[in-house]
Amino acid sequence: MRTLKIVILAAMATAFAGPAFASDRHVKVVNNTSEVMTKFQASNIKHKNWEEDILGQDTLNPGSSVRVNINDGSSSCMFDLRATFEDGQTVVRNGVNVCKVGTWTIN
Repeated sequence: MRTLKIVILAAMATAFAGPAFASDRHVKVVNNTSEVMTKFQASNIKHKNWEEDILGQDTLNPGSSVRVNINDGSSSCMFDLRATFEDGQTVVRNGVNVCKVGTWTIN
């Protein structure tokens, strides 16, 4: 009987593990440009304004990458992404499903 309980508990744990992976909101941001990235922002597509700079006081050098958590607590997967560079240029990618996209490479 004890073995049966362990098997059932293991099966239940496996059944509930799938959705946790489906809602992973981590994205690897790759700076494949020749400029230093000074800001990275991600805003829920339902918001009209950009959220705070995820990099904070850090920067992302050319050829470098960083893994960021885009989870805003809303359970949404759809975000607009914006990278700002030292020369003032910005790159925006709208409507990114961060639950499915694992990497954003900026060229």
